[in-house]
Amino acid sequence: MPAIISDHAVFQQSTDVKLWGWAQSGSTVKISCSWNPTDTVKAEPRKDWTWDAIVKTPKAGGPYSITFISSTQKVVVKDILIGEVWLCSGQSNMEYAFNWQAGVLDAPDEVANSANNELRFFQLAHTYSIFPKENSDGEWKVSSPETTPSMSVAGYFFGKKINQTMKVPVGLIASYWGGTCVQAWIPNEVFKQNAELKKLADNTNPVNWAPVEPSAIYNSMLYPLVNYKIAGAIWYQGEANTGEPEAYGELFAGMINGWRKAFNTDFPFYFVQIAPWNGYWKNSAAYLREQQESVLSLPKTGMISVGDLVDDISDIHPRIKKEVGNRLVNLALKEHYGVEGLQPYSPKYQSSTIKKNKVNIKIQSIGKLSSKAKTPANFQVAGDDMQFYPAVARIEKDGSITVSSKEVKTPVAVRYCFTSDAMPDLFDVNGLPLIPFRTDKW
Repeated sequence: MPAIISDHAVFQQSTDVKLWGWAQSGSTVKISCSWNPTDTVKAEPRKDWTWDAIVKTPKAGGPYSITFISSTQKVVVKDILIGEVWLCSGQSNMEYAFNWQAGVLDAPDEVANSANNELRFFQLAHTYSIFPKENSDGEWKVSSPETTPSMSVAGYFFGKKINQTMKVPVGLIASYWGGTCVQAWIPNEVFKQNAELKKLADNTNPVNWAPVEPSAIYNSMLYPLVNYKIAGAIWYQGEANTGEPEAYGELFAGMINGWRKAFNTDFPFYFVQIAPWNGYWKNSAAYLREQQESVLSLPKTGMISVGDLVDDISDIHPRIKKEVGNRLVNLALKEHYGVEGLQPYSPKYQSSTIKKNKVNIKIQSIGKLSSKAKTPANFQVAGDDMQFYPAVARIEKDGSITVSSKEVKTPVAVRYCFTSDAMPDLFDVNGLPLIPFRTDKW
C-alpha cells in the first residue's frame, strides 16, 4: 500500500475515493470497507503489478477500517476517519512549525491543548526526483502535544477551524519545503504543453538549499498524492521567486492548473500574498504580489493579504501565524462550505479620478476604511516623468481617499504599499488590510 493509505488516515467524505497499491499479477485484490461490509470491491493487478479501485465513502464519521486481501497477503488499515482533506503546501512560511526556535506570537499555549482525535496530519519529508515517484514517505498522525510541534502553524489552525465549524474530522497533507521556487512544484506535463513556461523555468539559477529543476519537487512531494481525494489546497510561496517577479503569474497559474489536472478535480485553491520584508531587492516583492493577484482570474481561487501580520520587518518569517491560518480558512468556509456571517475579503482598489493636483481613489470594501496612523501613509504619486514621491492622504466622508504631493503638480499615477517592505495601515471594519495596488503599468 502507498504510505498515505495507512492507519489513522482521513478520507474525503461522501464521494468516490480511489484506493491503489501493488500486488502480484493474477492475484485479485479484494477490498472490504467497514462502513459498507457487504460490498466487496475487486481489483486486478496489471502487468506492472499496480492496481486501483474506487470505493464510495459515507458522510463524515468513523473510526472505520479497510481490509485488503490478495492470494498472499492480508492488510487491514485501521482507525480511519471520514471527513475533509486539505493539502497544505508552499515554502517556509507555510512550513513554519510550532517548534521553530523563534516561536509563534499568536498561539503560545496551543501545543499543550492540541489533543484532538478529529484533526490529523500526513507530513512529507523533503525529497526530490527527476522522475515521478509512485510512493512517498510519511505517516498519519493524530493531533496531540507530541505530534503537533512539527506541524505547520498556519495549516494547523486552518484545519482546526474547519473541524470546529463543520463538526467533521479533518486530514491535512503537509507537503512543503522552505526556500523553494514555484518552478520545482509544477508538473512536467505543464511544461510539455507550454514551451514559453518551460523556457522561463529553465532559466532559474541554482541555489544550495533546494533543487530548482522544473518539476523536481512535484515529482516526489505531489505526484505520489494525486490519486488521493482532497477537498482543496492552501499555498504560501513566492518569496523564492522575487528575483524574476515578472514571470511568476504565468508559472503560478500553470502550477494551479497542472495540479487540478493531475488530481482530476477542479478543487479550490487559496493562497497567501507574500508579506513585507526589507531584504528584497528594490520593489521586487511588490511586483511579485501583483503577479500573485493576477491568478485570481482562475476559477475557485482566493487570496489573503498578511501585510499587517509582521512583527519584524527584517525577518522573512513573521511569527504571527495563527491569523494567517484563520484568514485562509475563513475564505474556505465562506466560498467552499457556504458558511454565512463571514467576511473574508480584504478591501481593494476600485477606481481613481484626477482633478488638478489631487487624485481621488475609490475603494471596494466592507464599511469605511480607517487608518491606524493619524494620516494614512505608504501612498506615492507620480507625474508624466514616472518619478514617485510620498503623498499626503486623507480619508473622505464618502470613504474614498484623496492623495496629493507638493512635488507633483499634475499627477498621473498612484501607488499604495507598492514597495517590498511597506506595511498597510488602512483597514476595513473587519480589520482586514487594503491590498497593495498601483494605477500605472510602468
